[in-house]
Order: sequence, then C-alpha cells, then structure tokens
Amino acid sequence: MWGFGELEQAIMDVIWASDQPPTVREVLERLNRDRPQALAYNTVQTVTEILHRKGWLERAKDGRAFRYRATSSREEYAASRIDQVWATGADRTATLVRLFEEMDEAELAELRTALTERQAKDPS
Repeated sequence: MWGFGELEQAIMDVIWASDQPPTVREVLERLNRDRPQALAYNTVQTVTEILHRKGWLERAKDGRAFRYRATSSREEYAASRIDQVWATGADRTATLVRLFEEMDEAELAELRTALTERQAKDPS
C-alpha cells in the first residue's frame, strides 16, 4: 500500500491548506515555521517536483518560479487510500463499521446527512 512519504505528506498538507497555489519558497517557509531544523530549498524543490511527476501536483509558471496546485483534494486522496485497503481483500463492511466506531456524534450526523442525500439522488 503506497502513500506519501513524510516530507511528501507535509508538502501536500501545505498545498491543500493554501488559499492560492504556493511556490516552492512559500512551501519551504511554511514547513520551516514548525521545524526545529530547517529544510533546504533544494530538498523541498526536489520532493515537490517528484509529486508533480507522480501526478499529485500541477504547476503553472509565475515569473521565474512555478506555483503548485494539488490535482486531487485531501478527501479524494484519503478515499484512494481506503480503496487501496479494500484492494487487499479487507472486508469493506467490517472496515467501515470500525471507522464509524471511531467517529464522534457530529461526524456521524454529517455521515447520515451525506447518506440520505446520496440515497435521494440514487434510490436504487
């Protein structure tokens, strides 16, 4: 089962949380705010480019730099991870029941609403 590495995840978190597509320098600044040991620009640039080549990020030229945008939302990424778990043969119902047991009442209410809306769209 493949997911992001630690730095890939941190970069994606910054990009998903950004109002506007950030440059590598902006990602680096946000990452280094919370780190005791600063990351190097080249390290963040390399990993960002790897995410771009893997198809997780798209980029647009802005002057001499690129601005990066995620090609999928955080929720789409999480759903793809669940799909990977199910591809291993895990029991879907048992897995979902376990996830629901971990949810608080507000999350369960949101889930009920989403299921009701889904059923209204496709009653079959």
